[in-house]
Amino acid sequence: MVEHVLVAPDKFKGSLTAAEVADRVSAGLGVPAVRLPVADGGDGTVDAVVACGFTRVTVEVTGPTGQPVQASYAWHPTGTPTGTPAGDGPAGRPTAVVELAEASGLRRLPGGLEPLTATSRGTGELIAHALGRGARRIVLGLGGSACTDGGAGMVQALGARLLDANGDELGPGGAALTTLDRIDIANLADVSGVEFVVASDVDNPLLGPHGAAAVYGPQKGATPDDVRMLDAALGRLAAVATRTHGLAGAVEHDDRPRPMGVAGAPGAGAAGGVGFAALAFLHAEIRPGIDYLLDLLGFGDLVRGARLVITGEGSLDEQSLRGKAPVGVAQAAAEAGVPVVAVCGRRTLTDAELKAAGIEAAYALTDLEPDPARCMADAGPLLERLAARLAADRGLT
Repeated sequence: MVEHVLVAPDKFKGSLTAAEVADRVSAGLGVPAVRLPVADGGDGTVDAVVACGFTRVTVEVTGPTGQPVQASYAWHPTGTPTGTPAGDGPAGRPTAVVELAEASGLRRLPGGLEPLTATSRGTGELIAHALGRGARRIVLGLGGSACTDGGAGMVQALGARLLDANGDELGPGGAALTTLDRIDIANLADVSGVEFVVASDVDNPLLGPHGAAAVYGPQKGATPDDVRMLDAALGRLAAVATRTHGLAGAVEHDDRPRPMGVAGAPGAGAAGGVGFAALAFLHAEIRPGIDYLLDLLGFGDLVRGARLVITGEGSLDEQSLRGKAPVGVAQAAAEAGVPVVAVCGRRTLTDAELKAAGIEAAYALTDLEPDPARCMADAGPLLERLAARLAADRGLT
């Protein structure tokens, strides 16, 4: 595959999926292009990997407020849709990509925000379904979470029992953890031999001023008093997990750090503390989201021989510089010596900031249509026109 253009964008949130962006850009270029929709572990991750060769599996699970929702994960029998081993994992490993936002995300809330009672149970149910299907690698994309429950609902769905002093099972949500007395993992799903990878660029610990409750709780509707309660509740979860005989023994047995150490680990605070539960109960490894997913989808093979990589997302702004997909794509392309340009709905980054991130130029829909509402409504046709302009500027045609 020589002299092609590799189109590897993330979604334009609210307008186009990553696959739709890739299709529109490719249609507008007028030259041979290879499409590789990408994601960084947040919203749209399942859509992106399905577009790259995984199969969508849809099941009914518990939504963040306890109501049933239809949620999907992505499945591949070998985890290698491009035909080559993904990353440093063994080839031929049945792989599921589970996106927390699918089951436990803000977009699954039927009404208002529920900062104290929203649960991650549905995410655990997706994991359980994938395990039942024979998954030996589970990639857990964290982002867009509605809950701050420390992953309690997730591990309850996997068979753990979180009990108060009377031996009663705790209800849903982070606030319920204030009465946690012990954790019974006798019936926790057997995950021995299963590789868990958390794909996330969040490096927050579980607790404290930079923790899950303090940083992300307000985005989920938590008041200052709620934040203090949730932080204390998550602290109780970590403390009880530390002294739970079964969990502590399992952690010591395989030379992993104790859960209180896990609570301070970078990424433990991801998705309202689901990162903590993945580390402590599933022995997951946290990997930079975009880097791992590019590896999983075979970006390294597809970029070989490319003359240009086109990436992008809805808004190129300061958040893009913090491990989002376009910068991850640019860094991976730089290793192959291939130049990168970006398309977006709007941009606030300067040319100097873009170049420092490895992006030579950016083309925004607002360059064609200054009205943001029109850009959202007509994103597809505008993107094709933008791609044609990009192709002319870069001498591709």
